Amino acid sequence: MKKKWIVVPCLLLLATFGACAATPEPPPKVAVDSAMRVQAIDALVAKLNDHYVFPDKARQVGTVLRQRQRDGKYDGITDGEQLAKQLTADLADVLHDKHLFVGFDPGLVPPDREDGPRPTSLAEWERIAPPEVRQRILASSLGVEKVDHLNPRIGYLEISGFPPPFLVAPKYAAAMDKLADTDGLIVDLRNNHGGTPDGVALLVSYFVDGRTRLNDIWDRDTGVATQHWTADQLDGKRYGGKKPVLILAGPGTMSAGEDFAYTMQALKRATVIGERTWGGAHPTRPFRLADHFFAAIPNARTISPITHTNWEGVGVAPDVAATPDNALAVAKDMLQRRLQE
Repeated sequence: MKKKWIVVPCLLLLATFGACAATPEPPPKVAVDSAMRVQAIDALVAKLNDHYVFPDKARQVGTVLRQRQRDGKYDGITDGEQLAKQLTADLADVLHDKHLFVGFDPGLVPPDREDGPRPTSLAEWERIAPPEVRQRILASSLGVEKVDHLNPRIGYLEISGFPPPFLVAPKYAAAMDKLADTDGLIVDLRNNHGGTPDGVALLVSYFVDGRTRLNDIWDRDTGVATQHWTADQLDGKRYGGKKPVLILAGPGTMSAGEDFAYTMQALKRATVIGERTWGGAHPTRPFRLADHFFAAIPNARTISPITHTNWEGVGVAPDVAATPDNALAVAKDMLQRRLQE
């Protein structure tokens, strides 16, 4: 469970708030008692009813959790990880939402942040992120794992995540400057574990010729749908909307990685090669349930203005099927043949 917390929402949280900074030493083992179980379940039901993207489904799963609580299903669980795992499984039985889960932290879970929106500039982020988090994030690849030429005409860009634009914009600019002279590009998302919609929009901006509407995101808490558009000004060279782009994707392509593949595919700007992706489309935020329990609850919904839906539960279907270990070879062969036409 801890690993999943890091992989799915913590790319966002670590990049913005530093919420998952490492603990100096392991905290003592926590024994979960009846009061802790009741508090965590009560809070989980309340948070789902208040924030989950589909209110009717939140009420449905709340009824199931209460019935299982009355049946004593959780009474004998004294291990926090086990309780979190069981609650997550019970949620999945009803909702099948890839981003929704309960987590356990032997340290103290911090209170929900109520101090305004996420930072939108490097200066804002640096003011609130702990020094060790800033150093670790800024010294990382920021999701840009590899920028290369497979041959003089074909470029290769491997992206493992989509941090906020204020962090990753210089990386994208340098990568696209290096790839600008290629005639075709392969974007590898096979091991992309997500990030921010704004990071996706920034990278998509390099592959269109003008301002383009991408996805709308409807927020349950506000009831407002916000349109997401490409950026008008870019720091790097625009690749443009004509040269062929192939995207490698598969089960390891998650969340914002799926957003990039789905959006480029819907725009008919790229061909997706590989296997069906993970299948999680709902933007998510963490909520504190108790001293040692938290829940990642999807509170928004992505809606494509082209397809009028998203990839939740079904993933992004490839245009060309290929096993993950063979997808790059298939893409390179396809691109070489296309460039010879």
